Amino acid sequence: MGEKSDGQALLENAYKLSSPEDNSEYYDEFASCYDADFADALGYYYPAAIVAAYRDKSAPTDTPIADIGCGTGLVASALKIPREQVDGIDISPEMLSVASEKQLYRSLFQVDLTKTLEKIENNYGAVLSAGTFTSGHLGPEPLRDLLGIARSNALFVIGVKKVFFHEAGFEPVLRDMEVSGLIKDLQPVEVSIYSKAEHDHSEDMALILVYRKS
Repeated sequence: MGEKSDGQALLENAYKLSSPEDNSEYYDEFASCYDADFADALGYYYPAAIVAAYRDKSAPTDTPIADIGCGTGLVASALKIPREQVDGIDISPEMLSVASEKQLYRSLFQVDLTKTLEKIENNYGAVLSAGTFTSGHLGPEPLRDLLGIARSNALFVIGVKKVFFHEAGFEPVLRDMEVSGLIKDLQPVEVSIYSKAEHDHSEDMALILVYRKS
């Protein structure tokens, strides 16, 4: 399709990251242009899809919400709920700074999800995530630990890039969580990640994993 746009370059370089430190430094670097050069330019529909899945399955009690890998606040923006009902968690301080300016969150936490989650609140009624469980970012390992920040019967709406879901072995981890009685009502929903058709990743798909903590 010719020369890649800034948005495509940002995306493809992000997929090549290999450590939490790489992620933090990389997203710090382009936090200020993330919305325009990536999300808007590529038609990043993913956050809206996560919110739609949440609305489809949620009850009035499924708050407050933890937005995992919140970035600049695209999920919170799509939620359109009072900021007192949603907190943001991300590894990049600069992305959190941009999110803070939008005044969409009650609290923001800078956290490496591959390490301790002690800094995060532990009474969430829902846990949402768009774009964090993907190549170069998080595999299935944090899923168990994330249960610890939510109360019983909390709703989880976790997006995973479809190709990465199979590559990284999410299925056996989720199956074990079900068999162990940690989660229930698991329902995967397949969605498009982008709404614009004129770039190399237009056909990329995600699996939204919808389940409840037992």
